[in-house]
Amino acid sequence: MVSRYTTAGQPVAYAASTPRYSTGIARVVRSPLYRHTLGAAVQSRIGRILLLTGVPLVWLLMMHVGPIYQMLKISLMSRYPIQEGVDWHYTFANYAIFFQESIYFTPLIKSFIFATAATAATLIVVYPVAYYVAKVVRPEGRSRALLLLLVPFWAGELIRTFSVIMLLANRGALNVLLREIGLIDRPIPMLYTSFSLGFGLVYLICLYMLLPLYSAIEKIPTQYLDAAADLGAGPFTRFRRIILPLSKDGIVSGCSLVFLTCIGVFATPMLLGGPNTVLFPETISGFFHGASDKWPVGAAFALIMLVTALITAGTFMRLVGGKKRSAF
Repeated sequence: MVSRYTTAGQPVAYAASTPRYSTGIARVVRSPLYRHTLGAAVQSRIGRILLLTGVPLVWLLMMHVGPIYQMLKISLMSRYPIQEGVDWHYTFANYAIFFQESIYFTPLIKSFIFATAATAATLIVVYPVAYYVAKVVRPEGRSRALLLLLVPFWAGELIRTFSVIMLLANRGALNVLLREIGLIDRPIPMLYTSFSLGFGLVYLICLYMLLPLYSAIEKIPTQYLDAAADLGAGPFTRFRRIILPLSKDGIVSGCSLVFLTCIGVFATPMLLGGPNTVLFPETISGFFHGASDKWPVGAAFALIMLVTALITAGTFMRLVGGKKRSAF
């Protein structure tokens, strides 16, 4: 310990290892407000734990658990928003509407079919790209390759959706190209169909598949592939016996993220889908855009979609991912 004296002649003890701060930070650290609040919390182990876990916990409660709880509360109310002089009560009738009216099953099933198909298509399209960046591109060029792949995603969802519209429209880039090379005489109607919706979904969500796959494939030791090639394994055998099993975690993570994103997408089906591609999020939005007393029904339907999507994703992760083996 090192002793110093104040102007009043009172000794003050400082630790020899006390960090030196810049002038601005030092002023804050030495202030009484800091010493009696954040500084006091940092001095104790429990205080440090609370500081490290407090911000994520508050974020989780306010941004995730809170809205879901509010949605659950509204779904159990007979009327919302609540008006003065109007009676209301808690009820399960809003959930019963979904099971009593068969018309609501079709959009939900269609949403799951589109989400599953888009997830499978995204995996097939993105896996070769992730493998190329992770194993074929030289290590010093991988960051630039990833940056080039991520540049389109800096734009907003609506901008990318309208770019798909300009690509697939009757006078869009794809029809113009096919006509110029003489493959077609009249435009192919690709917009406002199931194809345009699927194409748009794959384009919009492929980033959620690319990053987990790239992270998993990059961790596969190249020595495994070289050893398998020396032992006579062909490219397909190396992929089936080494690359695919070792990248399973990335496949499970990417497919789960893509599926959960697709099942709740809203703007893209409205802009790219036709009258025969009405998905469940559009059905839910109709209850909130209509009369005010339909809000509880929309909240109930939203929770039904959330629970079924989580159960489906959890089942997939359980079946494909399996149990983690302990290292001991």
